[in-house]
Amino acid sequence: MDHDEVLALFDDRLRRNAPPDPGCRVERDGAVVRQVGPEHCWNGVVWSGLDEAGADAAIAAQVRHFAGLGLEFEWKAYSHDRPADLGARLLAAGFTPEPDEALMLARIADLPVEAALPEGVRLLPVTDPAGVDLLVEANTQAFGVENPGLRERLLDHLRHGTGTVSMVVAMAGGRPVSSARMELIPGTGFAGLWGGGTAPDWRGRGIYRALIAHRARLAAELGYQYLQVDASDQSRPILQRLGFDWVSTTTPYVRQP
Repeated sequence: MDHDEVLALFDDRLRRNAPPDPGCRVERDGAVVRQVGPEHCWNGVVWSGLDEAGADAAIAAQVRHFAGLGLEFEWKAYSHDRPADLGARLLAAGFTPEPDEALMLARIADLPVEAALPEGVRLLPVTDPAGVDLLVEANTQAFGVENPGLRERLLDHLRHGTGTVSMVVAMAGGRPVSSARMELIPGTGFAGLWGGGTAPDWRGRGIYRALIAHRARLAAELGYQYLQVDASDQSRPILQRLGFDWVSTTTPYVRQP
């Protein structure tokens, strides 16, 4: 896989020309692309093409815009974005950085699409609010904190019937022990893997790898070419062993209203 070529496709198709989440809208403000929606949605800047001369003014304009809406927002910056000191400028503008994540990309044809689950574990597709509740419970177990707004965001996908999100929960008997979702972006060739996590007492048994393979197989069947993951330090080594490449680093910068 040509890293530069695929990264350029990622920037163009998923950032510069980002489609909106259900119930949201994508707006273009000069060299900035942002998503705006209700409070429970992800609000923020998905792409910017700034230079040193205009960066501070563009940042200030976004701060004013979201402050006027009374919304917290995130500027999702990447290590290959320009200007090179974008992160420092965001800090100076009052943003708070969250932990870095590795942008991992893979060509689906290079990935394993079969992986065994531990004995007694089955995958349950999420298709209704009860399934969303199980997914949120598994997510809370995996990450040790509640994710405000996650339930409503996932229910938005069910309500709008977009068919662009595939959600699954790994069940050990009646207990949800792992979960994951895949966001399909029609017309881009990319599918994004999100939320993959396993309860601490079930880690190391191959569930995470099985969920990657499950979603890779589904994406391949639907004609997608690439998978994208924003990976933590914990999941990055697993993904690299499976065939994902680390092509950039992304840092969420959050600004309160």
